[in-house]
Amino acid sequence: MKKKEKKKMGMRAKTLLGQSVLNFILFLLAAVMIVPFIYIVMVSFTDATVYEAGKFILWPEKWSLDAYEYVLTGSGFLDALRSTLFITLIGTPLSVIFNAGLGYMLSKNTLPGRNILNKLVMFTMLFGAGMIPGYINMSNLGLINSLWACILPGACSAWNVMVMKSFFQGLPAELEEAAEIDGCGTLRIFTRIVLPLSKAMLATFTLFGAVSYWNTYFSAVMYITKTAMLPLQVFLQKIVLASNISDVLDVASNLSTAVPEEITKMATVVVAVVPILCVYPFLQKHFAKGVMVGAVKG
Repeated sequence: MKKKEKKKMGMRAKTLLGQSVLNFILFLLAAVMIVPFIYIVMVSFTDATVYEAGKFILWPEKWSLDAYEYVLTGSGFLDALRSTLFITLIGTPLSVIFNAGLGYMLSKNTLPGRNILNKLVMFTMLFGAGMIPGYINMSNLGLINSLWACILPGACSAWNVMVMKSFFQGLPAELEEAAEIDGCGTLRIFTRIVLPLSKAMLATFTLFGAVSYWNTYFSAVMYITKTAMLPLQVFLQKIVLASNISDVLDVASNLSTAVPEEITKMATVVVAVVPILCVYPFLQKHFAKGVMVGAVKG
């Protein structure tokens, strides 16, 4: 008995040691990722005189909102924010509607030409049209220098369609059959029965779509040349690379103290990131569940 107890205690000690080492490693990894973000936030709230002293800042000795006042009064930033909000608020619901609608349609065995449509969707996932054909297509459609050029190409994703299709196929067929007996049509079944059962999946893809549209960069670089229409991510890139930030922000600062360019850059990054971070807590409950369901069904 004593030998067995010693063996169990030894196993517990090894397990505890292993978990402690793993937790320490995870803590270090988390710190490596979190500390730079904390540094950016703290610098953005730091007074110019403290920052110019050259101290490493994780907590400002003197707080200041001058950088945020400087950024938010610039028409360049407000134009970029307006473009990004339009792209995100219009593109996200369109993306969810298109992906869910096509996924539900392809999940039906009775759909004529279903196999051909499935193969066409899979083909687009494996082979893209390319950059030049995409630009020519947008040009022919008259979407150059239009925010719709940043919305429509990503409104329907083959991967999202396939995941949603697999999820819809896993729903009980008896529910739809009962609804058909009660006289419900396909659209009513989809909106009244299927979608309410898919809240977790829809919330997950809503978050994915919102993050994707909020971070729009490549399509804006490709299709938009007007500075006033550029979204936030392209605007941020211009801020980071600019030799004179006031030209990019399009603001004449009336602050009594000059704001260092590095603090202005940090403030711009924070303002661009915070809105999408505020959305996540409201979808977190559905997000984890939706990812797990998609993984199991897919």
